[in-house]
Amino acid sequence: MEKQEGRDAAAVRTDDPWYDALASGWGELDGTGTPTTPVAPAPVAATEHEPRAAEIYLEVQRSAAFQEVRSRYRRFVVPATLAFLAWYLAYVVAATTAPELMARPVAGAVNVAMVAGLGQFLSTFLLTWAYSRHARLHRDRDALDLRWSVFDRTRAQEQHRTREHDRTREQHGPPERRETQHRHTARAGERR
Repeated sequence: MEKQEGRDAAAVRTDDPWYDALASGWGELDGTGTPTTPVAPAPVAATEHEPRAAEIYLEVQRSAAFQEVRSRYRRFVVPATLAFLAWYLAYVVAATTAPELMARPVAGAVNVAMVAGLGQFLSTFLLTWAYSRHARLHRDRDALDLRWSVFDRTRAQEQHRTREHDRTREQHGPPERRETQHRHTARAGERR
């Protein structure tokens, strides 16, 4: 990540919260040299206090911070895209409708068409640089904060579900034991 500027530069978390979360468990060895396949915890229904992941993302999408990041993005991308398309279309139209203008020599064998064509390449690189600079200075910090807040909430939700799942297993025992208990209960009911 590039150098951060501004008063809160030291407070920015630069590590990616989802880097390890997405791939953990895949391709890891189980001690015998064979790769393991991660087992997802059994789905537990969300309680009224615990929002589902989709609800968390929708809540973040509706938040003022997310809307501000999106509006900063649009305020740069829409005008930049329109300006670049206008410049490109002007080049194409001039090349097709005014060949005598494009053939006019500028310096030696270099004509207006060659300069404008090289200008297309240069403007592409400048637009890429301007976009990455704008993102770094105006959006990345806030977007990373949003990402961390979603990650923290989904991780807390996942930990809560895992605790609930473990608590349920402790109360009822492993699935085989529950099946055995169910059979014994059913047989006892038949004897009465």
